Amino acid sequence: MNKIITEVKRLQEETLLNLKNSKANNTIRAYKSDFNDFGLFCSNHGFKSLPSEPKIISLYLTSLSSKNIKMSTIKRRLVSIGVIHRLKGHYIDTKHPSIIENIMGIKRRKGVTQKGKKPLLINTLKKVINVIDDQKHDEIKILRDKTIILIGFAGGFRRNEIVSLDFEDLDFVKEGIKINLKKSKNDQFGEGFTKALPYFDNSKYCPVISIEKWIKKSNINTGPLFRRFTKGSNLSVNRLSDQTIALLVKTYLDLAGINSKDYSGHSLRSGFATSAAESGAEERSIMAMTGHKSTEMVRRYIKEANLFKNNALNKIKI
Repeated sequence: MNKIITEVKRLQEETLLNLKNSKANNTIRAYKSDFNDFGLFCSNHGFKSLPSEPKIISLYLTSLSSKNIKMSTIKRRLVSIGVIHRLKGHYIDTKHPSIIENIMGIKRRKGVTQKGKKPLLINTLKKVINVIDDQKHDEIKILRDKTIILIGFAGGFRRNEIVSLDFEDLDFVKEGIKINLKKSKNDQFGEGFTKALPYFDNSKYCPVISIEKWIKKSNINTGPLFRRFTKGSNLSVNRLSDQTIALLVKTYLDLAGINSKDYSGHSLRSGFATSAAESGAEERSIMAMTGHKSTEMVRRYIKEANLFKNNALNKIKI
């Protein structure tokens, strides 16, 4: 009997480890950060956060809705609570009627159309690249930053995907470059994912040419592709953090005279998807580049792109 109990315990521990490994490290950190907020709410109100129960979670969601927090954030917090419960070996019904009906009520009261950060579209991208090219100091750092922004846009990359790239992930071919992602947010089985970036006709904005120049200038031939600089402006062996991507985007937007508060590090990814949709790219081809598994988010980008493209007013002659 003891042997059976020991075996079951071992299987439980291994299952929990598998659950944890199914998520990217940045995703796990995001879940924990969300759950910490829920834990603080429970602590302040005398509730138990782990394991919790649907009525407590419903109260937490109501408290979020009263703080002008976006609906997408509220939904993400709910997902995080469910994930952390599973990782800790607890079951919680996040689709309990008291939760789902409360969310429906919050949607009706708040409305689901809330202003998010802007996508960085082609015209804005060109302004950013132009201002980067105008910089006359720290030539190697400027080249790194330009390359990051160009491939972030062209590949529809997430911030953590950009900073996780190694030299070994690059495969140059005559058409351009193949970039192999070892793991990404939606790659739950760790199968890897390849993005292809072709050469652009305009070399000034070509991500492939920029990567080639960066590799040559930095002499990187192994390990992290995008690295930090020391205080003495020497290239280190340490890779950048994903927060640095957002900082770079905002820094050069400000230099270009564009309000950076309207944008985030995610604006490169959303900018690619929206620009591709504006140019008539099919939903499937956009998803193939961004790695989205669900059509919901991609269709939001397409809807945004079509606001003017398919506007009925275009048919009216005044």
